This record gives sequence, C-alpha cells and structure tokens, in this order.
Amino acid sequence: MGEQTAYALSASVESRQLRGWMFLLRVALCFLAVVAQAQSATEYQVKAAFLFNFARFVEWPAEAFPTADAPLQICILGQDPFGADFEQMIVDKSVNGHRMEIAHPEGVPQARACHILFIAFSEKPRLREILQGLRGTSVLTVGEVPGFVQMGGIINFVLDDNRVRFEINQRAAQIVRLKLSARLLTVAKLVLTGDESGGN
Repeated sequence: MGEQTAYALSASVESRQLRGWMFLLRVALCFLAVVAQAQSATEYQVKAAFLFNFARFVEWPAEAFPTADAPLQICILGQDPFGADFEQMIVDKSVNGHRMEIAHPEGVPQARACHILFIAFSEKPRLREILQGLRGTSVLTVGEVPGFVQMGGIINFVLDDNRVRFEINQRAAQIVRLKLSARLLTVAKLVLTGDESGGN
C-alpha cells in the first residue's frame, strides 16, 4: 500500500468518525430539546417573561422618565407571586438606555411612579379603586383577573388551554399616551379599541 493510499484511508476513517460524532451530537441536542419542552416553565415564570418583554414593545412619553438615564420600573402591587427568579431575569438589562428594576410600591400613590405595574390577584377586591387612583399617569397596568381590560386596565393575563396569553385594551393605553407596538397587538388574544374598552 502506497503512502498516499494509506493517508487517504486514514483521512476517510477520520471523516467517518467526525460524521458519527456530529450525528450523535445532533441526537443529543434533539433529546435535550424534548426534555426542555417537557420541563415547561411555570405559569408565573411565563408571566414574568411577558412583563420583561412588554417593556421592549411599549413606548412611554418622554416625561415618564425624569432623566434620560432614569430606570424603567416594573412594579408589583400586592402579594408577589414571582419570587427571586424575576429579579435575576432583569439583572443588568436595559431598554432604550433605561436600566430595568423591580419595585414593590406600598400603595397606589407610590405606584403612580411605575412604568409597568403588575396588579397581583390579591388586589382583586380593590381593582377599580387602584385603576382610578392611577388616572393621569402613563403606567402600563397589567392584571390577571377576568374583566380587567373592561375595567380600564391595559393588559390582562388569561389562561387558554393551559397557556398564558393576554388581552389588550388599546384605547386605555392611548388615553395615558402609551404607544403599543403592532407586534404586541398581533399576538394578543383580544384587543379592545372602542367604547367597550373603558379606560382609566
């Protein structure tokens, strides 16, 4: 066997081995993808991810930020269902030059300084009072109870076949001078635009 023939056979063997390893790698990645789908996120992990992403698809009026580098506050009013995972999600994250931070206002007066306000289920008995107290502020209100957008809230989480989706009251957003991205409206389960939308 000549030297060139031996080299060609060796290269062919190495090539087959490489293809074999690549095949095994693809199988492993497919398996990991299936495992990841099986270990689906919890309801509130999904809601936290939505809250994080809402900030990327909403435009606030300039006066909503006292300074050009003021933080964008995501607030949770009521009993916090998210835990420390949400804090970790937004560490070192920013939107349009505004560092994101999480706050827990004690009541409506403090909540008026928020940019996104998640109103927890624990606050259901006083939803109307909370929404009325936020009148005149450019706060993106987010709830999780039936009828929230009809009361004048802007975004409401709903479960649809065990999947977290959301409804939007576009008119309420316009009233408080929030501009919602068309992409956000496209993926909403329901969009209210007229007189049926209420408004805060």
